[in-house]
Amino acid sequence: MATDLIRYDLLVQDALRSVVRKVLSDAARTGLLGEHHFNIAFKTRAPGVVVPAAVKGRFPDEMSIILQHEFWDLVVTQDAFEVSLNFSRKPERLTVPFDAITGFSDPSVPFGFKLEPRISDEAPRPNPATHRPEPQPPAVSAKPPSSAAKPVVPAEKPADGPGKVVSIDAFRKK
Repeated sequence: MATDLIRYDLLVQDALRSVVRKVLSDAARTGLLGEHHFNIAFKTRAPGVVVPAAVKGRFPDEMSIILQHEFWDLVVTQDAFEVSLNFSRKPERLTVPFDAITGFSDPSVPFGFKLEPRISDEAPRPNPATHRPEPQPPAVSAKPPSSAAKPVVPAEKPADGPGKVVSIDAFRKK
């Protein structure tokens, strides 16, 4: 098998993060359209993530948030988004860098994908000549509801529960 010196896996991950940035920017500007809503999973210990201490205690590694009915002050920058949500009926502000995101879905369509979190934009990318991690393509779901395949929807779960990653091959016609 040929060596991927272009690193398509990283390019696809960056493109999918741009999708998240775009839909969140649109939602911040115009609100959510129709029945659209977002489920966003992210690493709580990633650099730049700001979550309340009590929430981080419940979800020390990864958590999911849903942007649907009760969220306020959504602000999207090039590198992160900030939003206010209620936790135990108390409004709290979250900051989530796009590099910390591990999953995104819009269950209303359904559409979703998984991502590999990056440590940070400041961290150097691996040099293809010296570092060859096994490429992992993201899982993508864009099937209509009548399809036998179910959408990838990250669930709010404790860190010890395994998540399900669906290969893009599962959605190709045979």
